[in-house]
Parts: sequence; C-alpha cells; structure tokens
Amino acid sequence: MTEFVLVPGAWLGSWAWKRVVPLLEERGHAAHPVTLTGMGDRVHLVSGDIGIETAIQDVLNVIKYSELDDFVLVGHSFAGKVVAAVADRAPEKVRTLLYLDAFRPDRVRTPQGSFTDAMGAGLTIPLTGETLDSIGKDVRGADREWMVSLATPWPTRYAGDTVTLSENFDSVKKAYIFCTGGSDAEYLAEILKGKWGELEGPHKVIESGHWPMITKPDELVKDMLDLSG
Repeated sequence: MTEFVLVPGAWLGSWAWKRVVPLLEERGHAAHPVTLTGMGDRVHLVSGDIGIETAIQDVLNVIKYSELDDFVLVGHSFAGKVVAAVADRAPEKVRTLLYLDAFRPDRVRTPQGSFTDAMGAGLTIPLTGETLDSIGKDVRGADREWMVSLATPWPTRYAGDTVTLSENFDSVKKAYIFCTGGSDAEYLAEILKGKWGELEGPHKVIESGHWPMITKPDELVKDMLDLSG
C-alpha cells in the first residue's frame, strides 16, 4: 500500500480530489487530501494573517496527526512550492515528491516562488472564466459547473510569499506530471527538453488542461502510481 498526501492548487480544496481518492482506494492505497487554510471548506478562515507558512503547516499537521511515514507527497499548481517546503522539513518521510503541473523550485538557498504577476491589491484572487478558458478548456458542462460552484478565491499571500529551501530538499526523490493544456505548448516542450532546468526524476504527460483530477482522474491515478516509486 502507498500513502498519498494530496495538496491542491489555487482556488481548490480537498474536494478537488473527490474522483481521485476512490480510484486510489480501489487499488489498495490510501489518500489524504488536504484543504489549505482560507480555501475550500476552510474559506471562512481567510485573513491577511495567513501566508505560505500557514499552508506549509497545514500539510505538516496532516502528516503528523495522520501519523504518516514513507508517503508520496503530491502538489498541484502553486502548491509545488508548498510541498517542496514540506519535503525540505521532513525529507525522511517523503518517498516521492510529485509535482502535478506545478511550480518546481530550483536547488538554491535563496527565496523563490513569488508569482508577482498574480498578485493584486486585495486579500484574495478570484477564479475567472478567462483563466478557466485559458488553462482548462477541457473543463466543460457539468464539470465546469461543479468546479465553479466549489472554487474559492486564492489568498493573495499564497501567490506572493516565497519559500527558502535547505540542502534537505536536494536529497528528496522527485517526479513530475505535466498537462498539455496547462500551459503554452511551446513552453511545455522547452521544459521537457531541459531549457528551464533539468528534471530530477521521471515524468508523465497527460493530454488535459490544468485540472486532470477533474477531467482525467483515471489517467492521473495511473500515472501517479507509475511514478510513486
């Protein structure tokens, strides 16, 4: 059995993994979907005081109080910087750090991961139809209605705050899942060729938009298991 800790990206909560969790459980594995403070079912806790350290502690607490060890830590989208920081603090517990169409920190000891282009003046950043159309063209019909009905604004500090990693991060085994519609096709091709930094582990590519947990859960679970080590 493999344990998975599932950390969602912007605008999502643990609900985003609703189609993934039973597929993992049917195959004899266990899943622990996380909701970061200020989003999803914890949207009522949003405030100017929460930042990336809050998100990191959210995940560390799930690990501690679920008594997890030797697990696959999955980070989607912006949560790549969250799971990287978590793995940096608990490297002995993480079997594989799996980036799902996610931000991938570099092996540096300086602050990184501030998405200044996403930052606004307000407390949160809403999910717009334009964003859905640009990176989630395959989220349609009932899927789109479901996603929009449960999506919550993304706390601005989650976008703007940086993380700083230590040498612990370097030793963590890494793997990657990319989505063809999650970014510009040319940019994805450049990533896979190593133009934007060498990939430090195996990877899979899914023909989907940025949210395969909604549109391609079966393929996503297969790839997660293949890469889980």
